[in-house]
Amino acid sequence: MGHMHHMAGGWATPVLSYAMAVVGAALGLRCTVRALAAGGRSKRNWLITASAAIGAGIWTMHFIAMLGYTVDGTAIRYDIPLTLLSLVVAIAVVGAGVFIAGYGGSRVRSILLGGLGTGLGVAAMHYIGMAAVQLNGTISYDPAVVAGSVGIAVIAASAALWAALSVQGAVVAAVAALVMGLAVSSMHYTGMAAVKVSVHASTAPLEGASATAFILPLAVVLGSFLFLTCAFVALSPTARERAESEAAARPLHEVELPAT
Repeated sequence: MGHMHHMAGGWATPVLSYAMAVVGAALGLRCTVRALAAGGRSKRNWLITASAAIGAGIWTMHFIAMLGYTVDGTAIRYDIPLTLLSLVVAIAVVGAGVFIAGYGGSRVRSILLGGLGTGLGVAAMHYIGMAAVQLNGTISYDPAVVAGSVGIAVIAASAALWAALSVQGAVVAAVAALVMGLAVSSMHYTGMAAVKVSVHASTAPLEGASATAFILPLAVVLGSFLFLTCAFVALSPTARERAESEAAARPLHEVELPAT
């Protein structure tokens, strides 16, 4: 049995990975709220941005956390196609959930289906990401803990969506993002608790790329995308703000003066 260390890099990896999950969630929820106020192509673009943000946030969280993951007695490598597939799946499945929430008629249905989609997206990404892990040994899972980790993901994603869609305001939006970040992180560490590794002594070289060679650069790129998009979304005016600024810019002589 190989001993696993989830935090070989100390507290830096879990804290940074949680921060990434929160940034992705904050951006995604904000875009979803903006989408609900928009229509046509604008709505679709907000929903696509939301899916990409949450999906990329989840993925970055998972793999930054994996940087702290070591197993005694074997190196760890990552299968590149599977790792990229996990990113695509995260964005696609979360996207299905987000689009259902965006176009859903009733709020309850939007939140239930959207939360289910987002939660399953988190879980699918996690387990495909785990399938990308190559080591000298076999990885097995405790099914009950796996089921629990999926449940955590779905419930917390639904809660975050509910908060974002039901209550307006910066504080609530921040809390929703923190909850969703927590959902992704707790799902990750619960999922990792389900893992058992039995190490085989082997001198055969492992296929795949090392975390620092492949995972880290990709995480940095996605992280940068999230922060830049966050800044853009935060600075772009909402429809209401735009209407208000247009009203303020109208020449004064158009305003009706009360008859004396």
